[in-house]
Amino acid sequence: MNKPDLCPACGASNDCTLADPRTADRACWCYGVSIDPAVLEALPAELRDQSCLCPRCAQVETQLRAKPQPIA
Repeated sequence: MNKPDLCPACGASNDCTLADPRTADRACWCYGVSIDPAVLEALPAELRDQSCLCPRCAQVETQLRAKPQPIA
């Protein structure tokens, strides 16, 4: 069973705002980063396009740290 709030690669929370009904009206962190297509292609086909990767598995933690974060 797919859990939209969990990373399909490691099973940790993916911090997806769209997966949480309380924050679904906010843009997800993934909208502001560039994810290498090779990272997505490395996922098994059945896991692609099911839920967000977490920032660590998406390999974008450095990009996120470089951007000012809105106060939640």
